[in-house]
Amino acid sequence: MKNVVVIGAGKIGRMAAHFLARSGDYAVHVVDSHEGSWRDAIAGLPNATGATADFQNAAHLDAALKGKWALISCAPFFCNPQIAERAKAHGVHYLDLTEDVAVTKKVMALAEGASTAFIPQCGLAPGYITIAANHLAKPMSAIHELRCRVGARPRNPTNQLKYNLTWSTNGLVNEYCNPCEALVDGKMTLLPPLENREEFTLDGIQYEAFNTSGGLGSLGESLAGRARNVNYKTIRYPGHCQLIKFLLHDLGFIDHREQLCEVFDRSIPATQDDVIVILCVAIGIENGKLVEKIDARRVPAKLIDGKHWTGIQITTAAGGCAVLDMLKDGQVPQKGFVKMEDVSYDAFIKNRFGREYAV
Repeated sequence: MKNVVVIGAGKIGRMAAHFLARSGDYAVHVVDSHEGSWRDAIAGLPNATGATADFQNAAHLDAALKGKWALISCAPFFCNPQIAERAKAHGVHYLDLTEDVAVTKKVMALAEGASTAFIPQCGLAPGYITIAANHLAKPMSAIHELRCRVGARPRNPTNQLKYNLTWSTNGLVNEYCNPCEALVDGKMTLLPPLENREEFTLDGIQYEAFNTSGGLGSLGESLAGRARNVNYKTIRYPGHCQLIKFLLHDLGFIDHREQLCEVFDRSIPATQDDVIVILCVAIGIENGKLVEKIDARRVPAKLIDGKHWTGIQITTAAGGCAVLDMLKDGQVPQKGFVKMEDVSYDAFIKNRFGREYAV
């Protein structure tokens, strides 16, 4: 049985702890800055313990990581550089679910010369979306366009934003405000967030999608030289993008992100009834012909082991847990920086946790 640490007992951390502890192959230690959170996370789980820890306190992290095999960080993205640093010091495999580009670059630097694996961005986006997009494009001799689209949406929106909170508010505002990496005409570039809006219909429902930061991961850089255009956009119901731009630019919240987080937390209700929409489109040359290939799926909230979990909890935690499982089984590199492009789609979707995407 492998000893693993789940850092952060929020929405995603609770789901990750549940998946791993219930599998029978992992002894799970959950740490959080609030005792009530980690106690709730481990309640009723076999082979699960917990402790209170400050994610930005090296001594607290050292105590949690001593003698452990691996960790999954479900902590706020800005805590991850410190967590990755302590993981390297203890020889612990490191995985996180971040979408933040700057944090990932710091993790990449720490991975140099490491004896263990450093695997950031292995949740939903980046994470599964990267694995799926790379799988579609891999057989192509030339990739003209690779579009990655993901959105966590309420099933029945009732407000003007047509949105409910489903995950980290800090992460949400971060991706709405930061520059967006993309491969454009064969060159890596930064695009402004909330731009390049498009509309499409999937299963009879109309959506919009627009630039947001972090979802592409390292895919664009990896495909430079083979692909012309590779980009990532977030999916919402039509009208959402316009209202977010009004808040950020007309009302000036772009310069007051913490205040915007407070407004969102105060004014936008959370929902337990969400659905994750995933769309990958690859257009390119395969076997001498121009082809288009599509991977489209919807992952809703559902009951697992008699307990209700949201779609964003299921998909994000399943991504990290599947990659951890594959690391245990020797199906991904065992040391250094590991990209999502290094993860086999076939092995991922057959994995007991990755199968949550096979709907």
